[in-house]
Amino acid sequence: MVVLNKIYTKTGDAGETALGNGARVAKHSVRVTAYGTSDELNSFVGVARLAADGDMDQKLSLIQNDLFDLGADLCTPDNEKDAEAEYPRLRMIDSQVARLEQEIDAMNANLETLRSFILPGGSALAAHLHVCRTVSRRAERLCVDLATMEAINPTAVQYLNRLSDWFFVAARVANNGGKDDVLWVPGANR
Repeated sequence: MVVLNKIYTKTGDAGETALGNGARVAKHSVRVTAYGTSDELNSFVGVARLAADGDMDQKLSLIQNDLFDLGADLCTPDNEKDAEAEYPRLRMIDSQVARLEQEIDAMNANLETLRSFILPGGSALAAHLHVCRTVSRRAERLCVDLATMEAINPTAVQYLNRLSDWFFVAARVANNGGKDDVLWVPGANR
């Protein structure tokens, strides 16, 4: 478990940080950028929760916890010593992806079929969820990039892929079940 007695350590002053396995890497490494982006996403989810209530707020709370799990997964490289670690490595698992899929299906069941792309916006909650969607996509791209260089848990990428879809559908729900979606009109301003 994490114990934070002292917030600043000065160990990162030279531009390096420690991974979950204790290895030191540059703060600009793809791995650090990937889990840093998942942390950024978590902050945006916190902002979205300010406009959410009831069931949506509860779902966003679960996502925030998952995003900490994701950060823990990404900050600890896969290696053969995982089995020997003092604490088991926290990895994203299939049931976290499955939960998102079930929630997407349930939310989407009451929405009309889209016949146009949607512009980010509408209600305050929908606008915040669209920001979450785009940051989630960026985190996913960074994880895919990282996976070309190092082994990572493929479930982490799957989770982010489903999560961006979740945010899209949730934004439609937040826009009065899609009735208040802002539709793209191709070439409208020509």
